[in-house]
Amino acid sequence: MCVDEALEGLVRSNGGLALLRGHRVVLRSDLESIKGKVALLSGGGSGHEPAHAGYIGVGMLSGAVAGAVFASPPPGSVLAAILTLWKGGASGVLLIVKNYTGDRLNFGIAVEQARTQGVHVDMVIVADDCAFAQPSKAGRRGLCGTVFIHKIAGALAEKGCPLDEIVARMNEATKNIGTLGVSLSPCSVPGCLPSFQLPPGEMELGLGIHGEPGIKRSKVASADEVVKTIISHMTDSSNKSHLSLKSGDKVVLCVNNLGALSCLEIAVVSKVAIHCLEERGVLVVRVMSGSFMTSLEMGGMSLSLMKVDEEMLRLFDAKTTAPAWPNLSTASVSGRNMFMKPEEKPAAASDNYNEGSLSSVIRLVLESVCKILLEHQEELNALDRAAGDGDCGSTHALVANAIQEWLHTSRIPGNFGQLLAELALLVQQSMGGSSGALYCLFLSAAAPHLKQNCDGAAWAKALHAGTEAMKRYGGAEPGDRTMLDALCPAVEELMKLSTAVPPDGHIAILQSAVEKADLGAEATRNLTARAGRASYVASEHLTQPDPGAIAVAAILKAILNALKA
Repeated sequence: MCVDEALEGLVRSNGGLALLRGHRVVLRSDLESIKGKVALLSGGGSGHEPAHAGYIGVGMLSGAVAGAVFASPPPGSVLAAILTLWKGGASGVLLIVKNYTGDRLNFGIAVEQARTQGVHVDMVIVADDCAFAQPSKAGRRGLCGTVFIHKIAGALAEKGCPLDEIVARMNEATKNIGTLGVSLSPCSVPGCLPSFQLPPGEMELGLGIHGEPGIKRSKVASADEVVKTIISHMTDSSNKSHLSLKSGDKVVLCVNNLGALSCLEIAVVSKVAIHCLEERGVLVVRVMSGSFMTSLEMGGMSLSLMKVDEEMLRLFDAKTTAPAWPNLSTASVSGRNMFMKPEEKPAAASDNYNEGSLSSVIRLVLESVCKILLEHQEELNALDRAAGDGDCGSTHALVANAIQEWLHTSRIPGNFGQLLAELALLVQQSMGGSSGALYCLFLSAAAPHLKQNCDGAAWAKALHAGTEAMKRYGGAEPGDRTMLDALCPAVEELMKLSTAVPPDGHIAILQSAVEKADLGAEATRNLTARAGRASYVASEHLTQPDPGAIAVAAILKAILNALKA
């Protein structure tokens, strides 16, 4: 049942596909477009998605026949697909079949029955498995390299090449394809036990896509070691199923997720595989990375290589509408500079300004802020342990230490806009966490308002811009139990700077702002957290003030004390 539902889901979500009623057969919905051309048909047991129905489209397959999970499709369905394509006007039908006994038999029966009805039909067997040094009479298994044949044959068919030519060229192409995989875990057919047992910490090399045994079990190793082992075995000339590969050869690489690996892990394997091949002098011209022929939820991957010349590469690059085919670049992977130079950084701000008349005052203020943050480190950490990861004090200490070092090594700008921009950069580089980002936003948004002027009105605009940036990007508002509960009341009071008479009026306003910040910080004790990490903690566990709000209140108090001094 799951196979039928999966096929319907694929067809319902892709307008270029249609189901053949009464069969597990997916066809192109525009069969009139293949009139006079060779139609390509593939298939096999389900559980390998997106193979094979995902490769149906212009420039690839014309249809795919699905069996039950890991079971070859019945000959009747294969024959029905062949006849539908033939009667749709195809000049011939080519079956692309993986080398498994059941598939060879059932597709072979359909071929012979179709021939008795006058159909021009042929079959190509793909056997790309490089696992066994001494393959049995059954031969090498068909694996993910089959997808390469779908693509190359599809491009030839789209060009209008006759059936006999496509068959001959594909039989040659299969000799230049090799695949080998490794698994960290088995797969399970729905409703059944796992296909094999693999002890924790072990991996199996060379297993089949249905969970058939591989050639060797070993301890789990790094991606570098695993990839090196795979490529060495694939290309070992003493291995009768090896792929002959020498320096200077051009290859297409397919890094195939067998089902359960993350995209992150597959990207790591891709990087390692490219590097390993290039170390051997092999030119990697294209890379496919993703899920192309899976084995249900198996935790593993396979590497497929196809040696190509310029003509084969043109066929590989030909356009297709198949939904599962990746949108690849046509630029060669090897030989390409993968890095871009960043824009030249402007000279350090400290090299572009001179100290001003207020630099000594700024130094005292910053030293006072650093001192109080370092003194409050353990208190802030203790408050944070109830609601977060207990590092609020430590992160504030990091920036305090960075500012202290900066004070010893740099000139302090007399321009407040330059000062805030420099402090924003220090916070960004040293503090980390959401608090660091919020302080950086505040300073960055405030700085432009103080570049030309630093009177009370300019400071009011700067502080307002800073708090608005914190609210806009951080998503919190006053009342959400964050640092804003201390900062916003203080800034609201500091807005009075625009009309106050300096200097006594400014100090009085700052004194009032500090008091508002203290009250706001203390009030967070009774607030429900609606933003930040504390919002995930049950309210009954949050009985202390918010550490971020306490830190803001401490910073403002340090500024006031320094200015008073």
